[in-house]
Amino acid sequence: MDTKLNQFITNFKKDLTLFFSISLGIFLFVLFFQPFWPEYLNYNNKLIFVAGLGAIVFIVTVLVRILLPFFMHPKHERNPNTGLLTLFENFLLLALSSVAFAFYLRYVGLIDISFPVMLKVVFICLVPPVVLGIVDKYKNLAWQQEQLRKDSHTMQKQFDRYKEASQNKTIAFVAENNTEKLEVLVDGIVFIKSADNYVELRIKEENKFSTKLIRNTLKNIELQLQPYSFFIRCHRTSIVNTHYIKKLKLSDNNYALLLNDLDDEIPVSRQYLLKIREVI
Repeated sequence: MDTKLNQFITNFKKDLTLFFSISLGIFLFVLFFQPFWPEYLNYNNKLIFVAGLGAIVFIVTVLVRILLPFFMHPKHERNPNTGLLTLFENFLLLALSSVAFAFYLRYVGLIDISFPVMLKVVFICLVPPVVLGIVDKYKNLAWQQEQLRKDSHTMQKQFDRYKEASQNKTIAFVAENNTEKLEVLVDGIVFIKSADNYVELRIKEENKFSTKLIRNTLKNIELQLQPYSFFIRCHRTSIVNTHYIKKLKLSDNNYALLLNDLDDEIPVSRQYLLKIREVI
């Protein structure tokens, strides 16, 4: 019971200032524009009467936005990403406020309830749902942004762990005739391109670049690199390590990749252009 009470108090404190501000706005609007102004009351009593309208808005808002969700879902904290629930709450807020206003005007203010009067009532009672709807939209966007930030942080940590693990992994390329074997660090492979009956590997080792050849096909090399998602085919003759991509260059209607610390330009065919753009 104490836990539920503490949760209720916490939720109430979060929205108390907002609810009070809306109620104060209703009070000031009615006070200055006087859509409902009982003639039989003196000025001080009229102020109390108008304050009652503001109090109605405050009480109904607390009832709909705090008490009702609390008793319906006592174990769950209010989630801003609940569009249908918020829409229902705002409609209920409008309906209850309008009915409470009408009773208050009729039996306390002794004002005849006519169609024009009810239009004024609905217009005034529409203000809290609209304001709260805007606030809910803002909270929803902030909540989504926070979720995206958390997801991005999680993905970055996973990527860092994966990259760190891949830095110490080696891969062995065997020539088609099985006469030679080339073993290199996976993360050290900058790009690979076909060269007649050979495959050329540009490798970075201890901040120095070197070129190594092995007799094989680019298709076979690509199959061996499939477990490593940071290798991408960009041309029928080339595979590139996305960690080394600097930018995509367009020259004479031809695309090419510029790589970090290298003068080589890796051709990009239009067949792979969309995938390259997504990676960049």
